[in-house]
Amino acid sequence: MGADVFFIDMTATSKESFPAKLERLVNTAGLHSVLDKNDLTAVKVHFGEKGNTAYIRPVLVRKIIRAIRKADATPFLTDANTLYVGTRSDAVSHIKTAVENGFSYSTMDAAPVIIADGLFGKSETAVKVDLTHNKEVFIGSEIVNANALVALAHFKGHELSGFGGTLKNLGMGCASRRGKLDQHSNVSPKIKRKTCIGCSQCARHCPGQAITIQDKKAYIDKASCIGCAECIVRCPTQSISINWNQDVPVFLEKMMEYTAGVLKDKAGKCLFVNFITNVSPKCDCLPYAESPICNDIGVVASRDPVAIDQACADLVNQAQGLASSALATHLAPGEDKFKGLYPNIDWEHQLAYAQDIGLGSRQYNLVKLDTLAYKNPGTHG
Repeated sequence: MGADVFFIDMTATSKESFPAKLERLVNTAGLHSVLDKNDLTAVKVHFGEKGNTAYIRPVLVRKIIRAIRKADATPFLTDANTLYVGTRSDAVSHIKTAVENGFSYSTMDAAPVIIADGLFGKSETAVKVDLTHNKEVFIGSEIVNANALVALAHFKGHELSGFGGTLKNLGMGCASRRGKLDQHSNVSPKIKRKTCIGCSQCARHCPGQAITIQDKKAYIDKASCIGCAECIVRCPTQSISINWNQDVPVFLEKMMEYTAGVLKDKAGKCLFVNFITNVSPKCDCLPYAESPICNDIGVVASRDPVAIDQACADLVNQAQGLASSALATHLAPGEDKFKGLYPNIDWEHQLAYAQDIGLGSRQYNLVKLDTLAYKNPGTHG
């Protein structure tokens, strides 16, 4: 039968602006049904790396914040720190980047930005999942502690997963630094000895005491390494990096298992929204945004995290690709745009595995909101 995925296109009229249309979308999709009065509601959003311009427009995020307030819940914006060294690898720089990109206390209708995994990505909660690759997963504590979750994802291409949508926004985006490293690699970080200056910053801050200084260079004892990735952020010369050695199918499966951890104790308390706009070929973690691979399509919302990503992938693949983008092949409507970008990545594997472990259904009903009569927001769901 499939889950309902509600859809709006990009059109607007003098009678209904696009932000107003967006509010109608989330209400129709069941926002009031997932929120109770005074729920501390985590609004999971990617704030965009400094220099990136493809992330969700703050004015649209603010509209959803206000819709949450109308449901008598209390929203806060959140994301977890990055594994790589950049402008969002610690909470201070992360919040600074969020503000510079338009997500401030004043512009977000007094909803604060709270980084889910703390100052250096170590504020985490272990969640038992008992799945193939993980018996437990490590999620940013403030997302685990929230009463409800509204996940806003920018749907786009991605270098490792083929595409990034709701599932990646949850599984990767909500994981602590240790959780992110677990998904990306099955061994400890590696040290580039040529650029290591032996400053011992990594050794002093290693919680597992796995790093020592030998011959004026840092050395990681793999047997003692707990995979927290604290050393990656602490290194002043960026001499410590991730071992990008994880097979892609295993990476995708681990990411879905982390998604299961995020959603484990939030049954009936989540709404997912994907923005199929500025469909860039790569992740918003880059400090720039490449030309979109297709024209803006619209926004979708659903209570099913698998159905919403499947619907988005189908909508993008049904669109005409843009020859001015990184998409050199598979431009025609109906052709696989993500295969055109990343021919060696089986992007459907994440959806199949997510369905297999009970996260949702790949079958869906696409409900175009423009065909529906407007109802009181409090009656939806």
